[in-house]
Amino acid sequence: MVSRLRRGRGPDAPAPFVVGVGRSGTTLLRLMLDAHPELAIPPETGFAPDVIKACRDRRLSADDVLALLRDQRTWGDFDLDADELRGRLASVRRRDPGAVLREFYGLYAEGQGKPRWGDKTPAYVKRMPMIGRALPEARFVHVIRDGRDVSLSRARRAARQPPSPARAAAIWKTRIERARELAGHLDHYLEVRYEDLVTDTEPTLRRVAEHIDLPFDPVMLRYHERAPERLAEISRDLPAKGTKAERSGSERAAAHALAASPPTSERIATWREAMTSAEVAEFEALAGDLLAELGYEVGDAGRADEPDG
Repeated sequence: MVSRLRRGRGPDAPAPFVVGVGRSGTTLLRLMLDAHPELAIPPETGFAPDVIKACRDRRLSADDVLALLRDQRTWGDFDLDADELRGRLASVRRRDPGAVLREFYGLYAEGQGKPRWGDKTPAYVKRMPMIGRALPEARFVHVIRDGRDVSLSRARRAARQPPSPARAAAIWKTRIERARELAGHLDHYLEVRYEDLVTDTEPTLRRVAEHIDLPFDPVMLRYHERAPERLAEISRDLPAKGTKAERSGSERAAAHALAASPPTSERIATWREAMTSAEVAEFEALAGDLLAELGYEVGDAGRADEPDG
């Protein structure tokens, strides 16, 4: 154990990458891990695949990399000194995407006064092998939540007409099955159920900590004490870019507000009350087999009776 902890604090310390289908609890796990005195996890990045691809260009300069990062609409979330980052990028081999990414994450962690870094970007669940090749220290933690609750949560946050239960089921099932397929190409991959994270928190966090060679610290259980301060990073307006619409700071903060509360089982199996029998049947017709495989209850058992009329 001593050698593990010593290795875990070095420059190549294991770096957690928290991934999953959106609205599955990745922000909650991010806040729990970020509460650890040794680990800093920034708001969602989203640019790692772009950096990896850009580094294939032999002509890439430090200014080119910095311009790519600053062009991201999330750049303002990280509160980094652009000149400091440019200097660090100038000192590494730009064709090595791992080295480039480490400079970004390392500078962010230093700003938080911590020696280790990680990432929480749900969409990276589709890019795990790419990221793993660039960053061998990456250790992926896939947060999985009951797809029926995911669909309800996504519908509440949707700016447009939410997808039908069948469409939501297809998206949820496809992304999880694809992630499990990709996991076969990874050295370090762990699945964590959202429901275990909120009802069996300490044992679940200990599993995650062991996976990333991080000594467990009880302060992670008190993540909510510091959560408002950490979530304030995303209280700024997010400008429109490409096909992505502008998002107000209040909207962004509201989307993650519940993650700042202590763990509660109140948001588990909300589908029993909020979905009709027809909607449940439609969802389960597409994804019931995966729900059952993951240990979730399927069918009408346990679902609240629909109100009369």
